[in-house]
Amino acid sequence: MPQDAATATASIITVDGVPLKTQLNRANRRRRIRAVLLVVPLFIFILISFLIPIGDMLFRSVDNPVVAGLIPETLAELDKWDGKELPDERTFETMAKELGLLQIDRKLGKLGSRLNFERGGMRSLITKTGRKLKKIMQGPYKEALIKIDKRWGDRDSWATINLVGLRYTGVNYLASVDLRVDADGDIVMQPEVRQIYTLLWMRTLWISLAVTVFCLLLGYPIAYLMATLPVRTANLLMILVLLPFWTSLLVRTTSWIVLLQAHGVINDLLVWVGIISEEGRIRMIYNWIGTLIAMTQILLPFMVLPLYSVMKTIPKTFTNAAQSMGATPAWAFYKVYLPQSVPGIGAGCLLVFILSIGYYITPALVGGEDGQLISNFIAYHMKKSLNWGLAAALGTVLLAAVVVLYWVYDKIVGIDNMKLG
Repeated sequence: MPQDAATATASIITVDGVPLKTQLNRANRRRRIRAVLLVVPLFIFILISFLIPIGDMLFRSVDNPVVAGLIPETLAELDKWDGKELPDERTFETMAKELGLLQIDRKLGKLGSRLNFERGGMRSLITKTGRKLKKIMQGPYKEALIKIDKRWGDRDSWATINLVGLRYTGVNYLASVDLRVDADGDIVMQPEVRQIYTLLWMRTLWISLAVTVFCLLLGYPIAYLMATLPVRTANLLMILVLLPFWTSLLVRTTSWIVLLQAHGVINDLLVWVGIISEEGRIRMIYNWIGTLIAMTQILLPFMVLPLYSVMKTIPKTFTNAAQSMGATPAWAFYKVYLPQSVPGIGAGCLLVFILSIGYYITPALVGGEDGQLISNFIAYHMKKSLNWGLAAALGTVLLAAVVVLYWVYDKIVGIDNMKLG
């Protein structure tokens, strides 16, 4: 029967002499093309603003062109080096000649800066050697370079050059967690004075968790009131929740400087009330306390809105039925209402934590030395130290942490249960 219907359709001719089946195929093809054309602008936007930058970040985190491009012949000689003793005379000679060419081209600083990212003091070694290379007319180069600076007789210096000379390397990822490769090729901890990123990751994690917890404790009652109060009052509360979005983030952050400083509004009020003395003013700015307070206030609406969107759909009759069967209001809330609000809790916590872990402006303005997060050091390496490889590695680790968090949330709560509004 279907075959007969298909045969009949194929035999039908339209007024313009074209078979009906052909006309239907053309119409379907046009609809598919139109649908693809409607999606293309969105795909191009995602590609340019999201996929390409992430791909570039991943590439920069392992790309290492500086040393390989500046001293290729020295690196070729180091490929023959066993790493146990100092390199041979030919390697020293090649290095001296290439440093001489870099001195003429004024690129010694670029080489020294890249080596200095991996090991402190390498920039001074390179620049000092470049200035005194004119004294070396001929060999032996090994003895002459060591005479210029004894660090040329240190196996670790050559191991650093050999390691950073790799065109593609993972040293930036090791540096992002305070690890490095020593002269023997073993992965070891950085010297204690250079161990900063482990502390930064821990600080970023616990401040983000603390902000999430405080936002939940403050936002849950607000969302509950908005969901249970009459519509007119709930709308007024909604306006108050959305009001911070109508104010510049920079203005909201700098206002906390006025409120939290030693002679600011809050400290003056506490002194006036008599809670603290004039000498006992609390330091709440340019430290982690300022970061925590300001970020909690700024991110609170991102917790309230998902909670409210879920609570608004919970019928009041459920808790009323539980109370009519003998449950106390608190027990009915705990056993009936709270479990139904879990999707909103999960969505709000996930949203606030992801925003917190990558926050930049607020810690930069009110955090001081103790309140800086990992995002501030990513910006530092991008704009000041110009160590883009390490900045990309830190950004990649941060991205991986967010993806892992998203995966854990999906396993525990289920991404299908997320409700953002």
